[in-house]
Amino acid sequence: MLRRTVGDVAYTHPLLSLPPQASVRDAARLMKRDHVASVYVPRAGRDPAGIFTERDLTDRVVAEGLDPDRTTLAQVMSPAPAMIAVGATVAEALRLMFVHAVRHLPVIAANGQVVAMVSMRDFLGTEVADMDRARSLAEEVTEVL
Repeated sequence: MLRRTVGDVAYTHPLLSLPPQASVRDAARLMKRDHVASVYVPRAGRDPAGIFTERDLTDRVVAEGLDPDRTTLAQVMSPAPAMIAVGATVAEALRLMFVHAVRHLPVIAANGQVVAMVSMRDFLGTEVADMDRARSLAEEVTEVL
């Protein structure tokens, strides 16, 4: 099952996006409405894009006592996020999430456009169980050697 591609699971939720000048409250309302945990924040020109996640909301807004109506996404988003190609495997996506310590990855098409967002939750079940089995097998082999 680890051969499944990101594209096989990437379109389960709509890609939500808001401009950098949108408020945190706007993002929270949009995320609540669509039952997702992240919003893509595109930038104009060559400026790197970002994403705003539930973790950004708790760590950078609520914990810091910022006003969600006056705080813009540009102020608190995760800038220049790691991204994954639509044709990459789920295993590659999980590895990238682990390396960058993130739970969400924008998905890019061959033309470089962000077309979806995947969450670690999208991979729960089969892939995570397969990875756990592989890790256990590796540990057993290592013990034998």
